Amino acid sequence: MIILILNIFFKTVLVSGASFSQVHQTPAEVYKSPGETAELRCVHSIPNYNQILWYKRSKTGQLQLLGYMLASAAFPEAGVSVKMNGSADTNEISTLRTEQLSPIGSAVYFCLVRRVNYEAYFGQGTKLTVLDPNITITPPTVKVLKPSKNECQNEEKKGEKKKTLVCVATGFYPDHVSVFWKIDGDDVTHGVATDNAAVQVGKYYRITSRLRVPLRKWFTEGMVFKCTVSFFNGNETVHRSGWISGIEGPGASTIRGKYLRITQNAKVTYVVLIFKSVIYGVFVVFLVLWLQGSSGKQNN
Repeated sequence: MIILILNIFFKTVLVSGASFSQVHQTPAEVYKSPGETAELRCVHSIPNYNQILWYKRSKTGQLQLLGYMLASAAFPEAGVSVKMNGSADTNEISTLRTEQLSPIGSAVYFCLVRRVNYEAYFGQGTKLTVLDPNITITPPTVKVLKPSKNECQNEEKKGEKKKTLVCVATGFYPDHVSVFWKIDGDDVTHGVATDNAAVQVGKYYRITSRLRVPLRKWFTEGMVFKCTVSFFNGNETVHRSGWISGIEGPGASTIRGKYLRITQNAKVTYVVLIFKSVIYGVFVVFLVLWLQGSSGKQNN
């Protein structure tokens, strides 16, 4: 019941207009091995605010209060294995240390800056993964799939004007990824639907993202649709991409064939006209020479 209330509170405050620009939480992502210690930091620039609460949100969405700091005094929750240090005052650093990490320590951690009877502000969050020692950190393999023929037929029957491209990223561990789309080098967010979270299949993860594009773009031969997956490898963020090109629109070959036939006919007509012009020119020259010769004989 307490977890449910905290979860509702978390969502309410986060949606209420809290500004990340005034609260800075680091690092954004971190990997740790079992038994290691992770240290998270939170600092804010809000005048007269002096309280920081720390929360842990598990992969199931449950939110747990770990404790809070009031100025430089720490108040961890009972039964929670964390240490809080520093200060919650403006421009001071508050730290959260989690020791002897185990797989259940994998979660997203948030700091919340508040003052009684005033609006609260969340940090950006820190995604912490406690690694499985039997699995190697591996970036994803990315592939973009074109629309199925059945989808195309169904959409044309319904009169819809969109096609769906699917980006599939597979074989990565852990699940620290973000998906982005580009069309001919331009970022695109409209029409994008990405899975809320990666799904673990065996040892590794998989995530999909879908992009709905207008028919005119899909049926533009050579237009490039690129899907990029950003993956944090523990030291830096690396990128893996897949792409697909637009195809020739229906009827384009018929139109092109008709155009080629018209062009060919025009060429033939032009050659015939040139040939006739040459014949006519030769005839005129011959006639002029003949008339000149006849005139000379008469003068003699």
